[in-house]
Amino acid sequence: MYTWVKVFHLVFVIAWMATVFYLPRILVNLAETQGQTEVQTRLLMMGRKLYRFGHNMFGLAIVLGLVLWLGYRVIPDFQTMVGPGTGWLHAKLALVAVLLAHFIIAGRWLKGAEKGRALPSSTALRWFNELPLFALIAVVWLVLAKPF
Repeated sequence: MYTWVKVFHLVFVIAWMATVFYLPRILVNLAETQGQTEVQTRLLMMGRKLYRFGHNMFGLAIVLGLVLWLGYRVIPDFQTMVGPGTGWLHAKLALVAVLLAHFIIAGRWLKGAEKGRALPSSTALRWFNELPLFALIAVVWLVLAKPF
């Protein structure tokens, strides 16, 4: 049971991370296509659907992550991630919170663009698009190395 929960947790995390990487790219395209109404409409629709999908994937990943973290309390013989030597988990969760904040900011910019508000420059959005990569590298390292 533990392995299956972990497999599905990882699948939903991967799906959410795809939205974390792609939503800012849609914002870059929106910033660069000012005045092209058809393109803007299509990008906004794609962004809305992607943002909704990302929320669903994040929700499923969190639920399964909680099962991995605390499942030993309700499922007999379930492995535990609570106790000494799990400080890495707290660091990972802090980085996940940063990634979630990044995702929410991108979603707010998208919603603002739908209402006609200006986006940051395409250069700023390109930098914003690259930031999650560093957090993801740190998360993967923490999970594999479990340094503390």
